[in-house]
Amino acid sequence: MSDIRIGVLQFPGLNCEDETVRALGFAGLTGEIVRWNEPGSRLAEYAGFVVPGGFSYQDRVRAGAIASQSPLVEALAREVQGGKPALGICNGAQILVEAGLVPGDEPGRVDVAMARNRVEGRDGYNAQWVFVRRGETAPCFFTEELSEPFPVVIGHAEGRFVSREPGFLTRMQDRENRTLYYCTPDGDEATAYPWNPNGAMGALAGLHGLDGQVLAFMPHPERAAWLWQVPEDIVGPWGDRRRAAVGASIAAAEGPGLAVLGAFGRLQKVESV
Repeated sequence: MSDIRIGVLQFPGLNCEDETVRALGFAGLTGEIVRWNEPGSRLAEYAGFVVPGGFSYQDRVRAGAIASQSPLVEALAREVQGGKPALGICNGAQILVEAGLVPGDEPGRVDVAMARNRVEGRDGYNAQWVFVRRGETAPCFFTEELSEPFPVVIGHAEGRFVSREPGFLTRMQDRENRTLYYCTPDGDEATAYPWNPNGAMGALAGLHGLDGQVLAFMPHPERAAWLWQVPEDIVGPWGDRRRAAVGASIAAAEGPGLAVLGAFGRLQKVESV
């Protein structure tokens, strides 16, 4: 196991912390859970952070809104300002958005929200495989190794990126912050269900903060970290790899989501404080 330790922040109602720790381990990292009631000073021990998925505080008010006011998130913001990377997955992405860390034009200001899914003929929670690709983006710590469209899992009821600012999406494009977006298996922007699974503006699946060190990503890379997690009937190169592996031992074969979590491998060990 690597000496690079990644803090996995857990709030009441989050339920993906164990899977996230296991996926970090598969990526050669050491993931450790940090509970909401532990001192924020503990975050100094870690080289980077993941806020995993689930339903923090039962998604009351808005998904991620209550957890975003936690002293632990305040401590996370200080660590991020010091240059450490942080990844928010699903509810974790909602928490980072509600805390004003993404897109982060002004510290603490909430510029974008995660609204309820809105697609024709569907309502509420939706879980499915989708395809995502990197957009024309300024440097983002978590997307440097992503080149081709890749399949990944979504599972949310409030994952639609929206903003009251009419020119928000244009401003994100001008800032090269259309970090990750839903696409067809061929890589074209997804304009409708099922490839755009929630109706997000600009097909946004993820946005990063101003310095590229923080990423709010609605899909679950930990649910696609191993090749055996990929459905055999999925199209594209990853589907080809999965079908070619039928009958073989693939317990240690890497899946498409591992590249996102594996980005932490470029970090250096944090010395004891």
